[in-house]
Amino acid sequence: MPTVSNICEFQGIGLHSGIDTIVRILPAEPGAGRYFVRVDLPTTPEIPAQVGNVSQTTLSTELTANGASVRTVEHLLAALAALGITDARIEVDAAELPLLDGSARVWVEDIIRSGIEPSPSHLAASGAIETPVWIQHGEIFVAALPSPVLRFTYGIDFDVAPIGNQWHSWQPDREDFATEIAPARTFGLAHQIEQLRSAGLIKGGSLDNALVCDEIQWLNPPLRFPNEPSRHKLLDLIGDLSLLGKFPQAHFVAYKASHQLHIQLAQRLHEMGY
Repeated sequence: MPTVSNICEFQGIGLHSGIDTIVRILPAEPGAGRYFVRVDLPTTPEIPAQVGNVSQTTLSTELTANGASVRTVEHLLAALAALGITDARIEVDAAELPLLDGSARVWVEDIIRSGIEPSPSHLAASGAIETPVWIQHGEIFVAALPSPVLRFTYGIDFDVAPIGNQWHSWQPDREDFATEIAPARTFGLAHQIEQLRSAGLIKGGSLDNALVCDEIQWLNPPLRFPNEPSRHKLLDLIGDLSLLGKFPQAHFVAYKASHQLHIQLAQRLHEMGY
């Protein structure tokens, strides 16, 4: 089973905590899976990256196990899954991973630079979905649909001109994750910033690690893609679904969804044996 070949180290600010954090990704034994280790705690508890360990989904995904938690794991997990890394020990010295530049690009580039063992196919699908599986709240939904290939499609709709209605679709065996999905950064609306901070969130957010727009324009252009926000939501979906361990062969389609709905779909699929 593929793992990282060398130790990779990252340092940055947590999006919600605002705390400077160091992350080290180390090789792991075959079959160990992807798991976090809180090295700042006395017992260095391990937190397996599994859907059953999700404890919170407010503006990020948090995992809890063995009395410890780690938050904002989705970007790194998407990068590991897309690179075919199924086994990795991820040491972190705080309760939240660093946001870096707001995307998965730094994770991907540095892991590749450190050297990884070859994987025959990245994001390889496991068993095929035979009947549609839906999680829907009104017009908002995420679904796993029967498909001859693994594919992801994401749509968003915001009542501000810079974002509006936009979609992106990505097929792993046709397009490179490192160039098409990983660079897409997290984004936010300027008028929501103070409200979120007063709620104890996005303490580490800035124009250096997130795209921000008002009703008229982006405050920190240029964008890396015309539809960068929808690509970033697709990135989040991949990271959340990676908690299944393997991706069922399906066309995953989401519209105006959230980490909460992503995880609800992953939980449903896990209950179904995928």
